[in-house]
Amino acid sequence: MFAAYAARIDRDKPLTGLELGERPEPDVPLGWTTIDVKAASLNHHDLWSLRGVGLGEESLPMILGCDAAGVDADGNEVVLYSVIGATGHGVGPRERPSILTEKYQGTFAERVAVPQWNVLPKPKELSFEEAACLPTAWLTAYRMLFTNAEVRPGDSVLVQGAGGGVATAAIVLGAAAGLRVFATSRDEAKRRRAEELGAEAAFESGARLPHRMDAVIETVGAATWSHSVKSLKPGGRLVISGATSGPNPPATELNRIFFLELKVVGSTMGSKEELAGLLNFCAAKGVRPVIDSTLPLDRAREGFEKMAAGDLFGKIVLTV
Repeated sequence: MFAAYAARIDRDKPLTGLELGERPEPDVPLGWTTIDVKAASLNHHDLWSLRGVGLGEESLPMILGCDAAGVDADGNEVVLYSVIGATGHGVGPRERPSILTEKYQGTFAERVAVPQWNVLPKPKELSFEEAACLPTAWLTAYRMLFTNAEVRPGDSVLVQGAGGGVATAAIVLGAAAGLRVFATSRDEAKRRRAEELGAEAAFESGARLPHRMDAVIETVGAATWSHSVKSLKPGGRLVISGATSGPNPPATELNRIFFLELKVVGSTMGSKEELAGLLNFCAAKGVRPVIDSTLPLDRAREGFEKMAAGDLFGKIVLTV
């Protein structure tokens, strides 16, 4: 079957390890099932995998892709939950949970095998392309906002780095849930787009805000960390799920964190139950993932190059 996969690890030039071509049909252990992939979306996780983060040479070649929507063996339209072994389903009870492409082959292929437990019904209101955007970036944003930030309608939330998958999802979901959403970006066009998607206002990175925030959604890391901390009101929450600009900020603002009793909360992905809630929320409220571009699987390299350059707003989707 045709697939996009990591053939080599290159920390400095990750795209040199990306190959497109034929790969064996997936193995289907007891309790697993095969899904015919209709659409799959890119994540920064796929680029990090090509750099060897979470993926070792001993696991190569590895089909990339965490997210997918497709059709199961009975003809049902489904969405995949990307974390394998979250509760032991389909694997040994002592196996450490992992996301697809870390240990098990991913979704950038004609077919993918996952534990039956990891399959959820796709709402009829969502297209395959839209549904394929949800299991990683949008689920991460959903958990950051509604589980870890503990915000309520009317609260103010700052989303750093508008344009990325998680940040874009947080803007759309937050606005749909009645939050006052503010966003930042270095790019004027991305700031305008953030406002079109529901942000009350969008500012240049590091700019002074109209007031302090109840929560900050942080995925940028070192470049925006100080601004994120300074943007919070006393007792506010800074929820972080990534560090695309680097994991080591020049200053940690410790005095401000303890004096204002700020809460710094790490957040990774979300549960299967949260993904089900996200799917229902999107279907019921007319919320749709923001798709930057859609490409056929055999043009996957173009999608990777676009994501690596940061030249996107929303998700890049590959169709099979």
